[in-house]
Amino acid sequence: MPGQTTILRSALRKATWRLIPLIALGYGVAYMDRVNIGYAKLQMNADLHFTETIYGLGAGLFFLSYAVCEIPSNLLLYRLGARRWLSRIMVSWGVVAMAMVFVRTPFQFYLARFMLGIAEAGFFPGIIYYLFLWFPDEVRASAITRFYIAFPISTIVMGAIAGWLMGLGGVASLTGWQWLFLVEAIPAIILGVIFFLLLPDGPADAKWLTPQEREAITQALGQGEHAPSGSHSLLSALREPRVWLIGVFFMCIQTAGYAYNFFAPTLVQRRTGASVTVVGWVLACFGVLGTLAMLGAGWFSDRTGNRHTHVLPWCLLMMFGFVICGITISPWMALPALALVFAAYCAMQGPLWAIPPAFLSGRSAAAGVATINMLGILGGFFGPYWMGFARDLTGDYQRGLLTMALPLAIAAGILVWLRVLDRPAIHISPPTR
Repeated sequence: MPGQTTILRSALRKATWRLIPLIALGYGVAYMDRVNIGYAKLQMNADLHFTETIYGLGAGLFFLSYAVCEIPSNLLLYRLGARRWLSRIMVSWGVVAMAMVFVRTPFQFYLARFMLGIAEAGFFPGIIYYLFLWFPDEVRASAITRFYIAFPISTIVMGAIAGWLMGLGGVASLTGWQWLFLVEAIPAIILGVIFFLLLPDGPADAKWLTPQEREAITQALGQGEHAPSGSHSLLSALREPRVWLIGVFFMCIQTAGYAYNFFAPTLVQRRTGASVTVVGWVLACFGVLGTLAMLGAGWFSDRTGNRHTHVLPWCLLMMFGFVICGITISPWMALPALALVFAAYCAMQGPLWAIPPAFLSGRSAAAGVATINMLGILGGFFGPYWMGFARDLTGDYQRGLLTMALPLAIAAGILVWLRVLDRPAIHISPPTR
């Protein structure tokens, strides 16, 4: 019905402008507080006499506690509502991130990172589930991409300000890396309050939608849900093989992705010999490429409606980038390869997170997304820890980088398998006589 289509477009346009910039800003701040130790490492390791293994273990411990608390946190969001729960998460992680200023020993470093994971657990899958409540299947990849664009943009911001913040060393008797943790934690607390004041729990609570627009979104989501009747429980999500396959796929991707994220500043500095400020600007340029790749991939995936084939090529390109990084130390080859790794990682996110809603809905969607992210986030422990351990073991980063091709090869195989599982069966009728 043309009138109904017009109303739905109006509702989705309002939701896009009122919700996505806010949650994108929240996720961008979360990502910065999660990985800014990659820049802090350039000073912190020497100041605190941390080995690469200590750093890699501390970086990864965040993801262990995050994974343990993932499903309970997302189920509490489902029960208590997005507004209250996402606000609580943001204020909590802001306070813990600020406490990184007081780290002096390896144990304190491990404890701070572990507590940061508990505080932030559930934020990303909570947002993904929240978007499921607003955007129907045919525009979901673009909606996810528009919020997820905060990820590469946050790398641009972080790269642009990291050198300046770390140059404040000595001011108020704080080191540069302490200033980095302090300043970048404050926005999370402020945004937590804003989320509580402005974020509706769902379309039914959005006062800026008309009754007709609320009904249009409800109907569109009802038409877009493909889960069979009776499949909306927590247990049904955990019994779904595709949940676990996508989770393992995501774990492989995150293993390689966070190996890059936590060591990229060090790798760029070692390849170029540049200052922290220049390193930040180089990585900011990588962020621009990632932003463009993410926008283009999400748009094209929605345009064609095919999710799997818009993830596989980026997975293979990411693997190729790691192979190049692992076999050369030339900055003229290593820097473009690092840029390729980041751009490919960004590009696959929108199409990837548009796959689960095709077979999950209701409470099972909250549990399923949390399970996928729980498995995936474990890669955030394996990748950084392996990179730090391999560096201390071999004396360089080359072996660690090269071995990141293995989880990506496994991820590519899983994606092919998923494509076969999701392909509809062809039923051939017997010939008539």
